[in-house]
Amino acid sequence: MEDQKMNKPDNLTEKYNVPVPRYTSYPPATEFNEMLKEDDYRILLDESNKGFPGHIALYFHIPFCRQICHYCGCNATPTGRGSLVMPYLKALQKEIEMVTSHLDTVRKVSQIHFGGGTPNTLEASALGEIVGKIRTGFEFIDDPEIAIECHPAYLDESYIMSLHAAGFNRFSLGIQDLDDGVLNNVNRALPAMPPEKIVDIIKKSGASVNLDFIYGLPGQNVASFGETIGRAIEMRPDRLVTFSYAHVPWMKKHQAILEKKGLPGPLEKAAMFRASHDKLITAGYVFAGLDHYVLPDDELAVALSEHTLHRNFQGYCTRRTTGQVYAFGISGISQLDGGYVQNTRNLKDYISLLESGRLPVDRGLRITLEQKEIREVINEVMCNKLVKWSEISERLKVSRSDLLKRFEKGLEKVKDFENDGLVTLTQDEIRVTAKGEPYIRNLAAALDPAFSSGINRYSKSV
Repeated sequence: MEDQKMNKPDNLTEKYNVPVPRYTSYPPATEFNEMLKEDDYRILLDESNKGFPGHIALYFHIPFCRQICHYCGCNATPTGRGSLVMPYLKALQKEIEMVTSHLDTVRKVSQIHFGGGTPNTLEASALGEIVGKIRTGFEFIDDPEIAIECHPAYLDESYIMSLHAAGFNRFSLGIQDLDDGVLNNVNRALPAMPPEKIVDIIKKSGASVNLDFIYGLPGQNVASFGETIGRAIEMRPDRLVTFSYAHVPWMKKHQAILEKKGLPGPLEKAAMFRASHDKLITAGYVFAGLDHYVLPDDELAVALSEHTLHRNFQGYCTRRTTGQVYAFGISGISQLDGGYVQNTRNLKDYISLLESGRLPVDRGLRITLEQKEIREVINEVMCNKLVKWSEISERLKVSRSDLLKRFEKGLEKVKDFENDGLVTLTQDEIRVTAKGEPYIRNLAAALDPAFSSGINRYSKSV
């Protein structure tokens, strides 16, 4: 495991800490536009039945939160008196019926993910009802992933067992930090019981556990975040994620509150990442993708070793569990073979549109064959940290020379990464080094022919 440890950054952090897309999609969501309409979405849905991948992945956005964390970059809304919860769930059921009526039922569901917001603000029975509705209409692959993001402040043993009985087999716990002072700093409610106990209950149920953390918050430093990760390692979650805090106050005004409390600078953030990374590697975890750590027998680790790791809006996955993503709820982004469609981000508009029998389309993008080729290359960078031109050429049925010509300017930029020791280059490969792993977003941007930097467009890479 020693070869996965990070080298010291020299001046690389300052050089590469620039705004670049997160590349959860290609083209990035910043390129979506309002020219894509409801009728276009219906066409894309029908076309998706013959698209790739063939499996169906479903995302359900539950926007409600009992209180808004000051670091939050998600589309979340305070629950308040809860008067919109039932109308929202009714609209969600209507959207499921309208969208799935376009899908071929011989296709199988491989993945279901509930995100937010805080999905576990809802009754477990309401969440189980949605999963049950999908089960009545579709077949599932063997061992599908049915996952939910949970806030530890609103979990007890009864709730966890109810979700597991409804079919949920992966719990992603938004721990963020194990220091109560840090959580208080960012207006995050404290766990209802010790996280160790929550993890133990989930493991005993037979489900898998993800622990999610954020570095770069007020009150954090290298030592304190290291203690948090050390304590997390003792819980031995199946997967552990360390997200770099994305500060975008021009989009999320409440984030400006954190500036008054003092945000760690980029060098401190980079040091937090390196220290936590080395702890996790020493503890036997495998570094997968941009920010995931998994146990060696996890299927993500196996996929990484075989260079078949994949990624969609729901996170890292394998080619077995991936599918075209059909998203439901406000701001949900459907990620189809032929393009992307994002729902309206306004809660009341979402409800009223579905009540009137309309799909709540806000914006999107139909993608070209050229963009599909670029998407494939950027996915390989972001997932497998390896671009093998001959394999991509064969997979896409495009000549290797034509493929390389498309990335001619990008390959010139990549030579700078080679000079910095971040990649190794051969005639057929771009291979990211351990030193280069923190900068794969920068590498993807260098290869992206359409990338242009801009103030207040993207978060910084560190």
